[in-house]
Amino acid sequence: MVKLYGFSGSTCTRLVALICKEKGIPYELTSVNLAKGEQKLPSFTAVQPFGQVPYIDDDGFVLYESRAIARYLIKKYPNQGTPLIPTDPKAEALFEQAESIEVFNFTAFVSGIVVEKVFKPRRGLQPNEERISELLASLLPKLDAYDLILGKQKYLAGDSVTLADLAHLPYGTAFYGAGFAEVFDSRPNVSRWWKDISSRPAWLAVKDGA
Repeated sequence: MVKLYGFSGSTCTRLVALICKEKGIPYELTSVNLAKGEQKLPSFTAVQPFGQVPYIDDDGFVLYESRAIARYLIKKYPNQGTPLIPTDPKAEALFEQAESIEVFNFTAFVSGIVVEKVFKPRRGLQPNEERISELLASLLPKLDAYDLILGKQKYLAGDSVTLADLAHLPYGTAFYGAGFAEVFDSRPNVSRWWKDISSRPAWLAVKDGA
């Protein structure tokens, strides 16, 4: 069984849990208390030198960085559950393109907004509204491009769901619920795509905690 070391509510821990659910991979969560700074303890940084969650221990094979973990698990179990990464060279190239889109044209902006609107208030801090406005202004034209792409195909890499789509869910869900639903809903193709991926049973199983 895969041992997952992370915090149940963290975006990156839930991404790994989501992939485990999509692939039907059993996992055991060992909770790391971020509020107490357990991720910065020497016993943790000896394994994950950046002091970040999550990491996995798969029968002695230790790996950190959530996207790397997701790719590893998907490729280790290619014939189990949802495929998520194509094997055909052209289809895989389109997946890599879509994954770059997610990282640099979505999460790069949405994560900062979520930090300001969700994470800071949880710690009793005031959000930087100017920073939010700047990030949102950069995000909106990116989502116009999403709407164009998704008007031609069902998912970002084509007509099959991939990791590139699912990687939007942890931060995207927090963003959507923080008063920005209209950003998705006002773009018909983005709205259709978002309703599709955010209603997947695997995501619903981990949405509120890994």
